[in-house]
Amino acid sequence: MTLGRLVLAWLVVAAWFVIATFLMTELVTRLAIPPGATPYLGVPTRVLKWRLAEAALLTLIASLWFDSLGSGGWWLLFLLIGALEAFPVWFRATEFPKRALVADSLANLVRYVTAGALLAWRLS
Repeated sequence: MTLGRLVLAWLVVAAWFVIATFLMTELVTRLAIPPGATPYLGVPTRVLKWRLAEAALLTLIASLWFDSLGSGGWWLLFLLIGALEAFPVWFRATEFPKRALVADSLANLVRYVTAGALLAWRLS
């Protein structure tokens, strides 16, 4: 696998993660903040930096998967990695409504599986 293909795949996934972060922030804010309140709709810079690092690590994992084991079952790999990232929030956060936690977890799963589809498209 060439470095150029890895960088291009990372850029695609990083762009998706940044877009998904803004969409998820809007969704969870609408579900967690009571009506009539004025929420802060921005995303902190540290979160965006973490999304770029997360995309890089996921691209490296995908590179190992597609170069050594083939392309079969990629959706299960990314679903499990997404579940590892999405569901621990259920055990940490108690101040958010249950529907906001469910929406956040499902949005994270969709974010990871979509990233896996993008990586399968770019790296296979």
